[in-house]
Amino acid sequence: MAGLIRDVSDEQFEDQVLNAAGIVLVDFWAPWCGPCKAIAPFLERIAKEFEGELELVKVNVDENPIYSGRLGVRSIPTLILFQKGEIVKEMAGAPDPKQLVDLLEQTLDAGAVEE
Repeated sequence: MAGLIRDVSDEQFEDQVLNAAGIVLVDFWAPWCGPCKAIAPFLERIAKEFEGELELVKVNVDENPIYSGRLGVRSIPTLILFQKGEIVKEMAGAPDPKQLVDLLEQTLDAGAVEE
């Protein structure tokens, strides 16, 4: 399942997230962050459940401070949902699983209507 969530560096961020044609959920995290570790299994389930519909990527803020700074990430974990390079929603702290799934479904449904 680890293959469903990719690590993205600052150098890859523009290409992998901002220039992505579809929907990308970005998890800004750090290895020392307890809540980040706590939500990891849930994010793996999300990646599997929505495989082929959205990309899920992780950005280690300690190793990649540029985009976390540009995007104003002040606490971790922070999840930011992008659609065609635009921010759809930001969630600081560990998300409520049901709210996140609902948000992803709504975003995917809205994207399907636009296309």
